[in-house]
Amino acid sequence: MDQVQPGQSDDILQAYQHAAEVGGRAPSVHNTQPWRWYTSRTGLELRADRSRQLPAADPDGRLLTISCGAALHHARLALSAAGWVPQVARMHDPRSEDRFAWITVAEHAAPTAQDRRLFEEIDIRHTDRRPTVELPVPAEALALIRQAAADEGAGLHWLGRPDLDDLAVAAATANEIGLAEPDQRAEMDYWVGGRRPARTGVPSDAVPERAAQTDVPDRDFGHPGTLGVGEGHARSAVYGLLYRPGDGPEDWLRAGEALSACWLKATDLGVAVLPLSSVIEVPATREVLRRMLSGVGHPLLVLRFGLAGPDQPPVPGTPRLPAERVVRPGPFPQP
Repeated sequence: MDQVQPGQSDDILQAYQHAAEVGGRAPSVHNTQPWRWYTSRTGLELRADRSRQLPAADPDGRLLTISCGAALHHARLALSAAGWVPQVARMHDPRSEDRFAWITVAEHAAPTAQDRRLFEEIDIRHTDRRPTVELPVPAEALALIRQAAADEGAGLHWLGRPDLDDLAVAAATANEIGLAEPDQRAEMDYWVGGRRPARTGVPSDAVPERAAQTDVPDRDFGHPGTLGVGEGHARSAVYGLLYRPGDGPEDWLRAGEALSACWLKATDLGVAVLPLSSVIEVPATREVLRRMLSGVGHPLLVLRFGLAGPDQPPVPGTPRLPAERVVRPGPFPQP
């Protein structure tokens, strides 16, 4: 590794700005993109943007924080792939619950082949709500995906048949509760459907035209989209619980970093990923998932892994906010 030399402050600032822009491509609940970045020559700060929190479905900010963790991993990866060595202080300011991370660089290092490969997957990664094909995910791929999560400090617990039956009931229950609760229904209607000119939310062409055939139901958005789902059935899909030892804000942030890492690894291996967050939003169904872990940890997200059909057309990407909306120059405002 080489120490950063005097006079490189402009290069470092550009690296921070690029990392923040890459962080904006991360997955987030309902594509809310609930983050804000502040850049200067001394560092890069990640903060929550509570104006894009889901107060009805996510009152504690669990999913907001997981989303920001995914953005943090994307930014870290952008720095590593560019030859910088990022140092991260998480939850670095005890005075503010919104200041999630402070990133600095002090050294150069040649990027690894792994970093370069995963960085290239950032613009390929997407959410695919269509059924997977009737081919099993290779065990070697599942092992590598699980290791990617472990490298970020999170576990990935594969669910067997008895647990899948319980998960299916929990997912259906969460859908019923979400659609029956007026505030949650209004919130979902606001963030999902249409063409999304504001460049947040989930457009209709990423929402299935009808409920797909699958053992575990995906979120019911309450109205159809325009994404064709075909006639397949996701019987060969593998479901995993992403978990951490605790259930606090730092656990949520680290889980988001693990989500990004294992999703990018899955994309690199040709494995499609579908996050199922509705069962996390409802306390009763989240408790069902916790029992599946037998006291090992706290569930923070359900992930479906499967192989996509080779002839399926690509799913349109979700829109993204322009960099000037989410990346701000320092000095950093006080919380």
